[in-house]
Amino acid sequence: MDTDQIREKLNAKHKELLERVDRTSKHLYQRDEPVSPNFAEQSVEMENQELIYTLDREGKEEIRKISKALERLDRGDYGHCVNCGEDISEQRLEVLPYADVCIDCAE
Repeated sequence: MDTDQIREKLNAKHKELLERVDRTSKHLYQRDEPVSPNFAEQSVEMENQELIYTLDREGKEEIRKISKALERLDRGDYGHCVNCGEDISEQRLEVLPYADVCIDCAE
């Protein structure tokens, strides 16, 4: 397992998510336009806001998981399941590089 390549991949994803969370936060908390007086438009805006809140929460959670994975890389225990201690398969880490549990523990 090439830890430099993994670190690079995690850092790139971390940067991408930080940018996305910044955009969603700006949209959520720095609105310039007034609320529409049309009830139907207000409903659509509320649904859009809920979707943006969800994207914001999910982005922040993924950032947290990536940060933890980078900490595990620094400590030298990246790729080991935090539950059972067994190795996490390289295929799983390729798909989900911040995975902290093996597939058996995840199930």
